[in-house]
Amino acid sequence: MSGANPNAQFTRRYDLDWLRIIAFGLLIFYHIGMFFNTEGWHAKSLGANDAMEPLMWLSSPWRLPLLFLVSGVAIRFLSDKLGSARFAADRSWRLFPVILFGMYVVVAPQTYVELRSAGEIAPGLVDFYRGYAFEWDGPWSVHTPTWNHLWYVVYLFVYSLLLAPLFPLLRWLADSPAMAALGQMTARSGLAAMLLILLPLVPLLIIRFTLVPDFPTTHDLVNDWANHAQSLTMILLGYVLAKNDGLWRGIDRILPIAGSVTVVLGVFLFASYQNWEMAAESPVWLWTARMGRIVFSWTIILSLVGLARIFLTGDGPVRRYLTEAVFPYYILHQTITVVAGYALSGLGLNVWVEFALLVAVTAGGCAIGFEIVRRIPFLRPVMGLKLTKMQSISSRPLAENH
Repeated sequence: MSGANPNAQFTRRYDLDWLRIIAFGLLIFYHIGMFFNTEGWHAKSLGANDAMEPLMWLSSPWRLPLLFLVSGVAIRFLSDKLGSARFAADRSWRLFPVILFGMYVVVAPQTYVELRSAGEIAPGLVDFYRGYAFEWDGPWSVHTPTWNHLWYVVYLFVYSLLLAPLFPLLRWLADSPAMAALGQMTARSGLAAMLLILLPLVPLLIIRFTLVPDFPTTHDLVNDWANHAQSLTMILLGYVLAKNDGLWRGIDRILPIAGSVTVVLGVFLFASYQNWEMAAESPVWLWTARMGRIVFSWTIILSLVGLARIFLTGDGPVRRYLTEAVFPYYILHQTITVVAGYALSGLGLNVWVEFALLVAVTAGGCAIGFEIVRRIPFLRPVMGLKLTKMQSISSRPLAENH
């Protein structure tokens, strides 16, 4: 059913390329939505409302977990190619410059806009940047310098270094006779394939009801234990899946059930979010929604992976362009959204006009920014691109992408 053989060491997985592109694309639109919803954010529209919030809440449980799952697959391929030491060195070279440049250059304007909106600083980028860059935890409410939306890169970098010494053990476990037998069972039996839904839900539910109440998401690295547990779980799931052809075929087999569960739970959760005050007053409704959200987050990932293996296995210039462009787009997008939104908010525009303009400016700014940085050698590594193009994009393995 898939156009790719996951057991081939350097086979290009176009389906996972497309999922990565889609997940990052949704993340960009989600952050545009954050400018218009009623939740706290770096900048807000004067016409902020709750119209989009139920849809945004439906996307929240699975966008980043899907990216970490795909990252886990990539980690398996790249670590098998390089070995532990070279893998750690490669990830340091590829990710750490992005983090530094992101914090001190890309993200700084977001903090300036946030503090200006809060009335904490006077106009003047030079004075602000002096405090932002050279005073650790500067004299304002936001800890600076900060990584904001680049927390995903920070976490991926840290996880890569932590996992590198464990690769021999992880490889042994992923390729063990037990995992091979599980793959064969799920590929041959629909009943056994149900394990692909049930088994990962065990750690995800444990994390939700033990760690989440005490460790709400912070993205600050040191106190974000529930987020770490979930993200590392998804990376390990991706690592185990990467070269187990039976498990991939088991996902194919389970797709109708996973898809049906996703649709039913999606409708239920949407109705719950639309009527949240009523749901919160009913213990049965509330706890059903909480558990349903965890199940939904995993079944929609299984469904998207399964659908991608059927419909997104082709290559072409669009795939090749977006595969290279999507990471720089991700790095740039939130700063463009925050700064442009802040500028637009004072014009008194209709909220839908403001939304359309912000989408256009964000997309256009990302495209222009990418076209600039890809042509300037010293900007390529700090924007997640290779220093030089030693290979054609179409021949690079999935593992060489983030």
